[in-house]
Amino acid sequence: MKLHKPLVSAVMLCVLGAPFAAIAADGDWKRGRVYYRLVWTVCHTTPDGGGKAIAPTSKTKAEWAAYLQADKHNKGKDSLKYYVSKEYRVKVKATNKAAEKYADVPDADLMNDIKAFVIKGAKDGDSPAGCS
Repeated sequence: MKLHKPLVSAVMLCVLGAPFAAIAADGDWKRGRVYYRLVWTVCHTTPDGGGKAIAPTSKTKAEWAAYLQADKHNKGKDSLKYYVSKEYRVKVKATNKAAEKYADVPDADLMNDIKAFVIKGAKDGDSPAGCS
């Protein structure tokens, strides 16, 4: 019986931590960082977009996971996935070299890269990250 409690605790820890580990392991966080900083949040740094980039440290891992899962941007007016889509990258590539560089990356791969970056850089992530 003494082994039962530690074993149950270890299993619970693995089960609860697995979703975040899986999210972070699925993508290339370095490519996600480049795309996030130079393409995905660029509209937030313009005066009409609020003038301030959204840092990964603005949310916890759980908050980022919920936000990305909800797929809502601009108060639900459009999809986050649109800003990762090939359609969007083609639209902005003339003025955004990073969008041009990743023009042929599959949408799902790029979204996984962004997820890996924001989970890693979250307030409670492995390497909290700003938007510098």
